Amino acid sequence: MPTELPLPLSTPNRNLVRLTIVRGITWTGFLIAIFVGTHFLAFELPVPEVVSVVLAMGLLNIATWWRLGRPRAVEHLEYLLHLLADVVGLTLLFYFSGGSTNPFITYYLVPITIAAATLPWRHAWTIAACAMAAYSFLMFDYHPIPQLGHINSSSPLSLHILGMWVNFGMSAGLVTFFIYKMAHALRRRDQALSRTREAALRNEQVLAVATQAAGTAHELGTPLSTMAVLLKDMQEEAKGDPEREEDITLLRQQVDICKSRLQHLVSQADRRRMAEPEVLDAETWLTGVVQRWLVLRPDVSHRLEIAERRGRPWLAVDATLDQALTNLLNNAADANPEGVVIGLDWHPEHIVIDIRDHGPGVAMSIADQLGDTFISTKSKGMGIGLFLTHATINRFGGGVSLYNHPEGGTLTEVMLPRAGAA
Repeated sequence: MPTELPLPLSTPNRNLVRLTIVRGITWTGFLIAIFVGTHFLAFELPVPEVVSVVLAMGLLNIATWWRLGRPRAVEHLEYLLHLLADVVGLTLLFYFSGGSTNPFITYYLVPITIAAATLPWRHAWTIAACAMAAYSFLMFDYHPIPQLGHINSSSPLSLHILGMWVNFGMSAGLVTFFIYKMAHALRRRDQALSRTREAALRNEQVLAVATQAAGTAHELGTPLSTMAVLLKDMQEEAKGDPEREEDITLLRQQVDICKSRLQHLVSQADRRRMAEPEVLDAETWLTGVVQRWLVLRPDVSHRLEIAERRGRPWLAVDATLDQALTNLLNNAADANPEGVVIGLDWHPEHIVIDIRDHGPGVAMSIADQLGDTFISTKSKGMGIGLFLTHATINRFGGGVSLYNHPEGGTLTEVMLPRAGAA
């Protein structure tokens, strides 16, 4: 038999677990109060009806525990229905036990508080409105208990009962408003702290990679110079053999490009870090990046698609953004160098660059982790390039998303904020 999936641990699931525990404690207390009231205080309660309500809520609790053992996550709507069931159960119990004269009537504030602390704004006010409506109904229609009658209660709307109703309405509104606001502020603070921790961790990893890159750049200078000298000698020896001479020329170009990139990395690192991004036409910039990339990857066949829209898409760029996009283009070429499609589109607030390859796609087990940690989809890859790409694009206020295309391959979507015209 297949192993049952573990209990989901999302926030709504945890909240429903807590609500189930609270419900069990509450209705057990009500059952004890009913026993004491009927046996020791001689309350004239309709015992079968009251006990039926308690048993129904007990069965609901048992069904909820069974449902929590299922692998399906709890949605806000389901949680709202559970709280509404509690309001209905309380209303039936109070109806048979004195209505608004029951001293436990203010227990309606408990589901209101829970909803305000855990549910979205409209759901919280739904619970508050239902509880207020139930309280209002119980002021006029209920099974009276003589022992719970109020002083001067000849009229169904005595000042005491009316004052309790007004107090409950004010309390319900204040609890719903302030508890929701405080819970919302706490959730936003936790999200901000989480993003700050992630950014700090990412910066530490980027700094570690940059430190290693600086040392590696210095060490690579000597072997590249040696390769350049040897290739020059080999080119002299290959004269008269056009095919071999063409291959050696290509190798020399690649070595020269590597040396040039290392020189720029070492000599211009500080200036690039301090310089302000340059605002360029996104189409011109993307075309230039693609052309430079094709020099590095002459084996690639590609198609560049520019959207036909009014206006020009302006984009703030620097050399690090060039390298980030080049890393993504290299990933697409590594997956399959044939038929790489590069698209540019823009909207009022952002610019979208799509890179489509026809490779094997991305495994769903690691799709959410790509770019956050050093994970690679390539057998010999380390994941550093994609990690640095994500860090760079995030620094520009954008984001990178990877999807499995319905027709096969991977679709990489780069979204960057649109800059004002230069």
